[in-house]
Amino acid sequence: MLKRMFVFWILGCYVLTPLFAQSDWLEWNEDISAPEDLEDWREKYEELSEIAEHPFNINAITKEELEQLPFLSDKLIENILYYVYKYGPLLTKNELLGVEGMDWQTRKFLTDFIYIGPSENERDKFSWKNLWKYNKQELLTRLDIPFNTKAGYADYDAETLAESPNKRYYGDPFYHNVRYRFQYNKQVYAGLTAEKDAGEPFFSQYNRKGYDAYSGYLFLSNLKKLKALAIGNYKANFGYGLVLNIGSFTMGKGTMNRNRFGQGFTKYTSTGEGEYLQGIAATYQVAKRWQASAFYSFRKQDARVENEFIRSLKTDGYHRLKKDMEKKHTVSNHLTGCNLTYNGKFTEFGLTAVYNHFNKVLNPDARAYNLYYPRGDYFYNVGVNYKFFLHRFTFSGETAMDKSGKIATLNAISYQPGVNTNLLVIHRYYDKRYQSLYGNAFGENSRLQNETGAYLGLETSFLDKFKLLCYGDFFHFFYRRYQVDRDHTSGFDGLFQLSYSPFNSLLMLIKYTYKNKAKNYTSPDETKFVLPYVRQRLRYQCSSVCNEYLSLKGVAEGVMASYNGWEKSKGGYVSGTVKGNIPSISLQASLTGTWFHTQDYDSRIYVYEPGLLYAFSMNSFYGKGTRMAINLKYTWKNRFMIQAKWGWTHYKDRNRIGTDTEEIQGSDKADLQVQVRVKW
Repeated sequence: MLKRMFVFWILGCYVLTPLFAQSDWLEWNEDISAPEDLEDWREKYEELSEIAEHPFNINAITKEELEQLPFLSDKLIENILYYVYKYGPLLTKNELLGVEGMDWQTRKFLTDFIYIGPSENERDKFSWKNLWKYNKQELLTRLDIPFNTKAGYADYDAETLAESPNKRYYGDPFYHNVRYRFQYNKQVYAGLTAEKDAGEPFFSQYNRKGYDAYSGYLFLSNLKKLKALAIGNYKANFGYGLVLNIGSFTMGKGTMNRNRFGQGFTKYTSTGEGEYLQGIAATYQVAKRWQASAFYSFRKQDARVENEFIRSLKTDGYHRLKKDMEKKHTVSNHLTGCNLTYNGKFTEFGLTAVYNHFNKVLNPDARAYNLYYPRGDYFYNVGVNYKFFLHRFTFSGETAMDKSGKIATLNAISYQPGVNTNLLVIHRYYDKRYQSLYGNAFGENSRLQNETGAYLGLETSFLDKFKLLCYGDFFHFFYRRYQVDRDHTSGFDGLFQLSYSPFNSLLMLIKYTYKNKAKNYTSPDETKFVLPYVRQRLRYQCSSVCNEYLSLKGVAEGVMASYNGWEKSKGGYVSGTVKGNIPSISLQASLTGTWFHTQDYDSRIYVYEPGLLYAFSMNSFYGKGTRMAINLKYTWKNRFMIQAKWGWTHYKDRNRIGTDTEEIQGSDKADLQVQVRVKW
């Protein structure tokens, strides 16, 4: 009976979605088809959640702030700034519909990141008096409580642990973090973060300082000619990421606004323990259109070290097992660099140089696929980025060189015949010997090397109520890669997406993706081949807003994967989300249900569901089962917030979930997440 009710609930959400549904930009655009996409979307989610929680004043907004929102085109940004300049301060968010090229869907996404405030405010003028009188502070904490016992927390006798010390975690199964944030206007930021992952000890064993990881930052912005000053943990991104891109997400292929340079230095507020710099950085306005930046970072990093050689760097931040502790802070890294940027009316360019040094020699274990991986104890890169505007065309790119003189270059041409149409062409060439430890740029390969490719994308509103997004990306790898034991392999990645909004409260979308990429294959008779691995996805999504109190969202997706047409693996899911709001008691609630059925891991699916603040909630499933999640949020006078999320997953095709230390006995998995925030 319970299973029938659950299936009826899923189908009901899906059918009723055309009448009642809601989705923000991230929910609407999430597009994860592989594990490597998860980290990029997690960074994207955290950055945009940070803006949504501390939105921009639309009447005092800048071009740089609008460029942080990936759904706004360059032309639309110009039109927004011109509209505010010409007609004066906005009184309501609905006035944004008067901006040339602004449609209802884009306006809806934009309203999550802005508020209506005065164009000038005496409180915004920096002074020590205003700093202490008009600052905003908040304290946030989160606790995750599992309801199942994993193998890593089981009781083992001393003899078993002596033989296999990595069978048991050192700490308890609870995840916990604390975040403190201080902000004055858009000029002064400070914060502290402490985190303990599940399985890590807390004030016990090797950890007597409490949390496993602590981080902090002080960030100053736009104080006269001092454009940025970062002390502590920070992110850095210049040009298009061929030389330096740490902690900032790289836009996916479905985002057309790819001709924007990096943001320079920004504060690091995440709980992640890998993608950040630690030290000091500054950007100074040396002339009207010239800015100079410099930075220094020193970090102790986790790594597997053998015979004084760094065999691999460990970036997950876990310190739960004996093998984790053997790698903790075993190497140190010095990183320094500078950038010079010119920002003209029709021309922009920059020069970036980076040097980093390890206290031990980086020398990965020799494998056929990693012949050209970075090796040595020091590395440096130099790159120049450029952008030229000519009528409706934008020419942009970056070219970089490493210490051996190997080249990486990325170049793009963008054409905008109108506000709502953008045609983008990108070519990239990354030499197989190019080495950049802190680069992260557009591409198909997980490393910034060994790749060339050509990308063609189109985004347009060719009719009043329709939007079309499509792209095709052809790529080629010069040398063999992990799980690809052959040189010179090629592939294709494509997308077709059509969205339709017959009226303001209704949004519908159909999306088809196709990826063909070489991969090792072993036949039943143990013969090994390298074959095209093809993964296809067809997705229908619909959302509509009934009123300010109730909304729903429905998604249906099918997946098929195969090796050159052999051994086809099929799967799919149906998911529905109901969101409710009761303003009289300041309560918000959401209920998400998912039914999934896949043949194996190759046809796995990824499902987004509403999560806690700053906590990206994307689940991956394969096999047969159902998933349910309930999310409750109570807010008191915008000063106090408590939020809780309970999730339960039931599998129909197994009696064990997970593997190794994460294994759970049984077919059910449940957990509870609780978050509390205080603002003053």
